[in-house]
Amino acid sequence: MKTATTLLVLVVGSFLSLSMVMLYSMAAPDVGNHIALMQGIWAVAAIVMAAAVSRVDYSWLQRHAWTILVLAVVLLGLVLIPHVGSMRGGSRRWFNLKIALFQPSEPAKLALIVALAAYGARFSRQMGQFVRGLVVPGLIAAPVLVLIFVEPDRGTTILLCAVTSVMLILAGAKLRYLVAPVLLVGLVFVLSIMHDPVRMRRINSYMHPEETKSQAGYQAWQAQLAFGSGGVTGLGLGNSRQKLGFVPEHHTDFILSIIGEELGLVASLGVILGFMVFVACGIRIALRARDTFGYLLAVGLTFLIGFQAFINIGVVTSALPNKGLALPFISYGGSSLLFMMAAVGLLISIARHSVAEEDEEAEEMADSDLLGRSSNPFQISEAS
Repeated sequence: MKTATTLLVLVVGSFLSLSMVMLYSMAAPDVGNHIALMQGIWAVAAIVMAAAVSRVDYSWLQRHAWTILVLAVVLLGLVLIPHVGSMRGGSRRWFNLKIALFQPSEPAKLALIVALAAYGARFSRQMGQFVRGLVVPGLIAAPVLVLIFVEPDRGTTILLCAVTSVMLILAGAKLRYLVAPVLLVGLVFVLSIMHDPVRMRRINSYMHPEETKSQAGYQAWQAQLAFGSGGVTGLGLGNSRQKLGFVPEHHTDFILSIIGEELGLVASLGVILGFMVFVACGIRIALRARDTFGYLLAVGLTFLIGFQAFINIGVVTSALPNKGLALPFISYGGSSLLFMMAAVGLLISIARHSVAEEDEEAEEMADSDLLGRSSNPFQISEAS
């Protein structure tokens, strides 16, 4: 277990270091050094949060899961109110705190995972039933998914639907019960996209990248040029040309394209490998959790970060339509980094209280007791 946690910390630390280096490298007239400075401040706060969370017994969350979920739903509702939530790019997803923007969907991701893990742990023996295994968890997830969907934030909604499905299946819900809801949700998404001109343009640009490279597909096309320019070894740190206004959101959603341009294919594959290692460590921690709640919580957190990275990388490489999701730990964004690091802290907490750790502590205590007895040859005789 120590190997899994050590690798987890090393991977996340590498991602944070890469993020700071790339954001500093992207210093340009349109963003300046401000983003690197702000990300550094957020990174310090996020590391402190992760360290604090890792020292707390994660079972505390099980007792307060519903309170946390209600607070998250309230925040998601408030952000939709005009003059309360901030409108940007046609979406109302942020609170403007003057010094920074705060996105309530970030804590809502963790709140939903905690609530589903608490529910799955409590009703683990009844998850094979239709009502207990599907209807009730669906009602628990619905407020979060609907409020995020109407912001609108289709990418986060899809992400949470995928994580929810994985958690329910691993909690014991029968796969056949999920077929109809998945098809229904898919139909809703298709209909909503058909009546959304912005999303339809994104789908069209995904299907016809060359024909739309100067219109809706401009961002994705420029990202491909960045990857192509970088080649295997890259143009060198700070030498990106695409960051000079050619790739929109190059410091957030499309930061991987600049990594590929400056540091090359080697660095891009290194990022992908890092997330694969992260997921493997998270699964290892989940399998060694001391209880069902810890198992489901670790699974949810691991797949949340893994799926989000998969979607972001798929979008930047044009394997998926544009979804607008940040690359965990690397993209610029305070609230995303803060709560992703909180998830890392929870994974470490689960590992610290795992079956393996408890067994190791018991063995160490037994060994020290035996050593103490053997170091005192007169102990037995005195007792006799």
